[in-house]
Amino acid sequence: MKIRPADTEEIGMKKENILGIDVCVTPKDELIERVKADIRNARQRFIVAINPEKIVKARSDKDLMDVLNSADYQIPDGVGLVIASRLRGGRIRQRITGIDTMETLCAEASRCGFRVFLYGARPEVVEKAKAVLEERYPGISIVGFVDGYCENNDRVVEEINASGADIVFVALGSPKQEFWIAGNRKALNARVLQGVGGSFDVICGRVKRAPAIMRRCGLEWLYRLVREPKRLFRQLNIVKFLFIIGRKNK
Repeated sequence: MKIRPADTEEIGMKKENILGIDVCVTPKDELIERVKADIRNARQRFIVAINPEKIVKARSDKDLMDVLNSADYQIPDGVGLVIASRLRGGRIRQRITGIDTMETLCAEASRCGFRVFLYGARPEVVEKAKAVLEERYPGISIVGFVDGYCENNDRVVEEINASGADIVFVALGSPKQEFWIAGNRKALNARVLQGVGGSFDVICGRVKRAPAIMRRCGLEWLYRLVREPKRLFRQLNIVKFLFIIGRKNK
């Protein structure tokens, strides 16, 4: 698959390169304002949440690295990235999670009239996520949804385009959702394409987020590990990531 690299100069976004992956330095509020301007000016943008696990995987998967670097906005979703930036003398000071970005964009969509499309997750999950978002953000226009089990990709693209969506949230799990966006963005008319992982499950209440105080302290990973011990091997990627960062800074 041929991947279109992001044009950092055209975007005007300052980024740091962490172990081969570009990560945005821009604070969340400025990022959201940029995305709103992109929608109004008919500029298509690909948002990807970068965390230590994705970076570790990308170091041994060039296709994944290319896809992550092809995104326009790589948000620092993980306290490990903040730590890594500090150790390297960088400027990333704020963790910006994928689900928080999604919810903020939904709030802006309800206020500004942007049209939203949901793609991914189980049929009952995406349908309930739509209902919850409509209740949470009065006036939001969710113009369509397709579950993640639809095997007809052409139909998915056609439904998104026919809906007139400005924003598409893709919940196929990582890295499947990133590859899907990279492979289909040219065929899509939507302006904002964001991979949101398991966010639909969180929104509809099937999965609980860590308490706010743990999120503020960067301990959401610990909360999820305690609730889902099977995530241990995935979380070890954080340790591996920080070990690599520490070794490179010696």
